[in-house]
Amino acid sequence: MSIHGLEGKNVLIAGGAKNLGGLMARDLARHGAKAVVIHYHDASARSAAEQTLRAIEAAGAKGVALQGELTSARGMEQLFAEARAAVGRPDIAINTVGKVLKKPIVETTEAEFDEMSAVNAKTAFFFLKEAGRHLNDNGKVCTLVTSLLGAYTPFYATYAGMKAPVEHFTRAASKEFGERGISVTAVGPGPMDTPFFYPAEGEDAVTYHKTAAALSRFSKTGLTDIEDIVPFIRFLVTEGWWMTGQTILVNGGYTTK
Repeated sequence: MSIHGLEGKNVLIAGGAKNLGGLMARDLARHGAKAVVIHYHDASARSAAEQTLRAIEAAGAKGVALQGELTSARGMEQLFAEARAAVGRPDIAINTVGKVLKKPIVETTEAEFDEMSAVNAKTAFFFLKEAGRHLNDNGKVCTLVTSLLGAYTPFYATYAGMKAPVEHFTRAASKEFGERGISVTAVGPGPMDTPFFYPAEGEDAVTYHKTAAALSRFSKTGLTDIEDIVPFIRFLVTEGWWMTGQTILVNGGYTTK
């Protein structure tokens, strides 16, 4: 068994019930993962989690679904403890949790700021902390950020701004965990064709985003399709282990750094 393959490996995906996380869970199960633990936030995602579980099990992997609120250190500790109790130490941990807010700075409330900080930055930090505590040696960690980290744009101060710290969290964690063979990366997709994207954007903005990438005309939606992100993450958490401490923007030429 290769230490950098998927065979015999346990996977934990935060936000793994649907959209990109759900597709990632299905994909890693199909490619040989032994067990895939998917986290979902609340009861509204339970049906999607159950569908993803069935697909994981149909692919021959063990599937486990865990519900939890991850914006507290205690919630993250509980997720990793429950995952470990269910399948053993994880080998691969992927965090897809995030929240978009498109709003001018002068209209943003303190409550909105605090929520965006908790969901996008705090959750990412404590996910990395618990991954560092629980992952097997030679493990892999990947966090989803945003291609807006390479943009010069208004209105996304609390979204891109709260994803920005994850770049340094990733660098620091890669240094701290590297002596155990653990690689740590972040992936920043462009605007994705998921329900996560549309509520934050007006019709004009959607039209712009669908034409903004250099390769937009070759995408089925003009946006970043989740099917195009999954192979990059799969690579980073398997044979791509030598890349660590990096934030990679995968967006068809939407933004660069």
